[in-house]
Amino acid sequence: MCKGLMGKKLGMTGLFAADGRFVPVTVIEAGPCIVTQIKTRAQDGYDALQLGFGTVTAKHVNRPRQGHMRKAGEALFRHLLEFPVDRPEEYRLGQAITLDAVFTVGEKVNVRGTTKGRGFAGVIKKEGFSGGRTTHGSKCHRIPGSIGSSAWPSRVFKGKGMPGHYGVEPQTMQNLEIVDIRPEDNLLMVKGAVPGPASGLVAIRKPKSVKSK
Repeated sequence: MCKGLMGKKLGMTGLFAADGRFVPVTVIEAGPCIVTQIKTRAQDGYDALQLGFGTVTAKHVNRPRQGHMRKAGEALFRHLLEFPVDRPEEYRLGQAITLDAVFTVGEKVNVRGTTKGRGFAGVIKKEGFSGGRTTHGSKCHRIPGSIGSSAWPSRVFKGKGMPGHYGVEPQTMQNLEIVDIRPEDNLLMVKGAVPGPASGLVAIRKPKSVKSK
């Protein structure tokens, strides 16, 4: 069994559970994904499927990628991503992997996306600094303060929180419960929030501890 799929985040809504609880969910258009390459342990050192998602026209894909994708058919894809698989010999190039073939309701999954871009931000918003005091004539309210002292350590340590670009970073939400699956519409609904804006690409993967049958 393939251990993941790509999808597109559509937004958030809510569903009522069987016991009457209101459950906030993120709606994801997951798949179908097309097998564009099959990797085996004998040839590549590991078993995996390279999947394509989001069809595009030829002008958006360079010639080398076009040649690679056309081995699996005529369709061209915006996104290519690998997912582990237990028995790669059961798959063929050009095969469509659908949502209901990979996931079931109640299963826990890890969802990885790219966070929203928030432009240039200071240390209070970006790093969570508390800021300077606001009384007794202080004029240092939101600045980072001393970052490296002249005597010791006389340098700035690596990883020091500083102002800068905030967001557009990969982030994974782990162990999100699948609340509902609607295979006829390729819709997957997971409990809670998922990183990224609406229409953003997400990768839904089974946790590593879960072994496929």
